[in-house]
Amino acid sequence: MASSSDSHSESEPLLETPLAAAHVALGARMVPFAGYLMPVQYPEGILAEHNWTRTNAGLFDVSHMGQALLVGPDHETTARALEALAPADFVNLAPGRQRYSQLTADDGGIRDDFMATRPADPSADGTLILVVNAACKGADFAHIEANLPATVKLVQRPERALLALQGPEAAAVMARHCPEAADLDFMTALPLAFDGVPVEVSRSGYTGEDGYEISVAAEDAPALWAALLAEPEVKAIGLGARDSLRLEAGLCLYGHDIDLTTSPIEAALNWSIQKRRRVEGGFPGAARVQHELAEGPARVRVGLKLEGRAPAREGAEIASGGEIVGRVTSGGFAPTLQAPIAMGYVPPALSAPGTSLDIMVRGKALPAVVTALPFVPTRYARKQKTGG
Repeated sequence: MASSSDSHSESEPLLETPLAAAHVALGARMVPFAGYLMPVQYPEGILAEHNWTRTNAGLFDVSHMGQALLVGPDHETTARALEALAPADFVNLAPGRQRYSQLTADDGGIRDDFMATRPADPSADGTLILVVNAACKGADFAHIEANLPATVKLVQRPERALLALQGPEAAAVMARHCPEAADLDFMTALPLAFDGVPVEVSRSGYTGEDGYEISVAAEDAPALWAALLAEPEVKAIGLGARDSLRLEAGLCLYGHDIDLTTSPIEAALNWSIQKRRRVEGGFPGAARVQHELAEGPARVRVGLKLEGRAPAREGAEIASGGEIVGRVTSGGFAPTLQAPIAMGYVPPALSAPGTSLDIMVRGKALPAVVTALPFVPTRYARKQKTGG
């Protein structure tokens, strides 16, 4: 899950994360993003940062994301309160597990996407840990609070920072500071100690690589950042490479690939809605979601690989036989593939991998082919199931 692009008003002062001074010290180019001043790249540049993350370990500051707790008297009460707002099955989420979902609108559009974690600690029963997108967090938290039962409260956590360590060397690096992190499976989480500092660690991220997200008290973030950067496998990575990495992984960016006009089914996020919720409904927009599951949506998100070197950007029209059939929602050059790629929406009849389409770029029709997502194979740490 990644933040949408800047929707910041010129008159409001930009916020800074607890690591802003560290970014400046590294020579980062700082830009406005979702109301924050954030590093878009460091001196080596986006291409080098992207490739480093794919081969070593990249360190991202994602402290602009919205962190909160949903707190109720017991797990089922809290889970059902969240299920009234989102289509995932939270009641059956096991302790120490994490789940991706969306806050849906009454018409089935997507207000935001988010992560929810059920703490592993039995003493935290009745609590869910939420992480939402930076540009949406004010609206998200207001929406959640306005729709909770009296027994469940939302507790915002602005006093916390969030770091993401991503890449094939992430586990080896984390093991030096936080040995138990190596045992985590993909989409699991534990409260741990990083060099003695209390942290909440999940094995997750938004690059398609193995990695971790580390929630920590804001005052401890600079020390964690410095300790990780001191490792030879680790370099700081900005928002530019974060975007190209998530695009290669076929992951949605809120405000671009998903928004209030798209449903989870159109966005090909069917996998995030578990069977019980598909059958029972009970979330905003359930009628549309159930209809689209049964009958198919009017359009669907697909991957597109372009011929040549020219990238297609967001908003570019997608054509078939000279007729406009959709538009690009994310696009750019994929360093791993050395080719331009994009995602966009097309009618289901044109969504099969191998379908030839055209993307209109500067008045020219560039040939493209529908490509299965992800563009680059993901390398999440899924433990092998053994018999016995």
